[in-house]
Amino acid sequence: MPAHHDIAAETELWDTYADYAFKDDAEPGFGWTQYAGHGPGAELLGEPRSVLEIGCGTGRALAHLAGRGIVAHGVDLSPVMVGKTTAKWAGTGAVFVCGEVLEYLSGHDDLYDAVYSIFGAAWFTDPGRLLPLVRRRLRPGGVFVFSQPPAIPGAYGPQGMYKGGFAGRALFTYRYSYRPAVWERLLTRAGFAAAEARILDAPHAGHIGTLLVRAVAP
Repeated sequence: MPAHHDIAAETELWDTYADYAFKDDAEPGFGWTQYAGHGPGAELLGEPRSVLEIGCGTGRALAHLAGRGIVAHGVDLSPVMVGKTTAKWAGTGAVFVCGEVLEYLSGHDDLYDAVYSIFGAAWFTDPGRLLPLVRRRLRPGGVFVFSQPPAIPGAYGPQGMYKGGFAGRALFTYRYSYRPAVWERLLTRAGFAAAEARILDAPHAGHIGTLLVRAVAP
């Protein structure tokens, strides 16, 4: 059964995240993993003319792509974060929109060469609802690429997650975790022509790896 999301509460959660995650002195940068300089880069997107990042967070990845001349749009649930990214990266040409990702994807007809998520909305949104909407926003042959931590063995599907510690106000959200083969099935069932999911090992033995998923629209 899909998890019930309280959007107002989640907005507050991500506003809180924005206050400590956003760095005024940050530089544009693109990477899929939680380890600096590790793993593949923007080449997984192919050579897109336009991209959409869902759950664009601090905006560093979009600013990087915009700096390469790509039409770069992002959507994020937190108005605090969107305010910060819009001010910080105004000179790059990247565009940041505040919105809930499912409403945003279903509320317009724009098409993109690539849609992507880096530890973002693809991790925190029911794939049964998200993946078909992403597919509709891609041009023929477009790609959807996302990364997130791999599932903990035996803990699959929606997982509740508290943020900000375990005392005080209950700020929580849901994340969605599956084995790589399940992600591939979910994507092909959503209408993608091909999908590949794999776990990239961490740069240090025994550390948490990264789930990397890439799907291609027909």
